[in-house]
Amino acid sequence: MPKFRHNNPQVENAIKIVRVIQIAMLLSVLLIVVAGEFVGSIPKFSNPTLFYALSLATITIVGVILVVRRTLVLQSAASLAARPDDVATLNRWRAGYVMTYALSEAIAIFGLLLRVIGFSLSQVASFYVAGFILLLFFGPRRPVRTAA
Repeated sequence: MPKFRHNNPQVENAIKIVRVIQIAMLLSVLLIVVAGEFVGSIPKFSNPTLFYALSLATITIVGVILVVRRTLVLQSAASLAARPDDVATLNRWRAGYVMTYALSEAIAIFGLLLRVIGFSLSQVASFYVAGFILLLFFGPRRPVRTAA
């Protein structure tokens, strides 16, 4: 099936804005890692229960990200492909990406929190990596309309 692209300036501008937000948040994850190593940790303050609770919260956040993507981003993208001048749908599409990025960033912040309270870098690296990969993986995609 051939695909048709819309060259709507509003959509193109929104894609650029979302891409800038994505890059800024990717860089902030790197800064979070550096901050965690710079600040260090409080010895013997680590609590395994908190680690498991934040691990469970991380799994829940990944589920929420998938729901946000399906309900806001993908549905809005399908609507934008048909009606690229719909400003409300474009705003919903953009908000879906921002919420996805904020939730991904929260996972990296969990890693920072755990690092500061006493866990080692190797123990919290999965939080940093998960936040970074989610931010990287869910880059903005241009809404396209497929021919029927």
